[in-house]
Amino acid sequence: MLDCVIIGGGPAGLNAALVMGRAGRQTILFDEGKPRNRVTQESHGFITQDGVSPSEFKKRARMDVEKYPSVSIQEQRVETVEKAGDVFRVQTKGGRDYMAKKVLLATGLRDILPGIAGIQNVYGTSVFSCPFCDGWEMRDRALAVFAEGERAFHMGKLLSNWSRDVMVFTNGYRMPDGERAVLSRQQVAVVEERIEGLDSKEGKLTAVRLKNGRDIQREAGIVMTGLVQSAPFAEQLGCEATANGGIKVDSLGRTTVEGVYACGDASLSGPPQLVIAAAEGSKAAAGVIMDLVEAAFFLP
Repeated sequence: MLDCVIIGGGPAGLNAALVMGRAGRQTILFDEGKPRNRVTQESHGFITQDGVSPSEFKKRARMDVEKYPSVSIQEQRVETVEKAGDVFRVQTKGGRDYMAKKVLLATGLRDILPGIAGIQNVYGTSVFSCPFCDGWEMRDRALAVFAEGERAFHMGKLLSNWSRDVMVFTNGYRMPDGERAVLSRQQVAVVEERIEGLDSKEGKLTAVRLKNGRDIQREAGIVMTGLVQSAPFAEQLGCEATANGGIKVDSLGRTTVEGVYACGDASLSGPPQLVIAAAEGSKAAAGVIMDLVEAAFFLP
């Protein structure tokens, strides 16, 4: 009987595993090896880790976790998680069953890119999803915002922090006149024509081609992606979701199902940044440990 199964080997899951290990709790972390940031070249905004590649970060994190004998990392895909009385049965793709007192979901999110021809060629190299993560590298350049809905206004304002040459491409979405006026006052242009495609060279954005035949030169930018849960376990277990599709949790990662915890991007409780995900993993593991300790004092 394991104390905890952690599903997901990103920064949230790995930091949770570290905390579990330092508490001497029997834990298995399952990592399928398909991180959301696999197209990312460098990660930023994490003190002492600024500029680290995701692969190097993961390597260092695993070395930290592996110092603690009560935790093991298994590169397996989890197929099902079900509650069996007061504990949980976790089954892997290989058909093995594991029993655990607690389950911590660090399964993250999956990006859904807009249907713009050429966006796959630039995503992760010159077009990104988070200006806090990549804005510094794009500073003072000709930037594009690709956003097809209400978030266009928000990101147009935000990206102007890093450049005075920002254009918002809404791909046919009609931005309210008041929002256009606000952006215009700060020299942020709005282009509502439909996009034919993006031109690029070796992953670097060079131009946005519009369906009206106009080409607009751009060098980099931000795309507002759709976000969906990477795994179905929270829904299968009956965890309540938030209005934006995240897993509802309290301050220590507890979901609405007793014994199930969630952390990192999957909870959609903050910007999807490395440092925030790692911190939430630490908090959720602390929640697991505190609840295990409390339960020991009330054994029948």
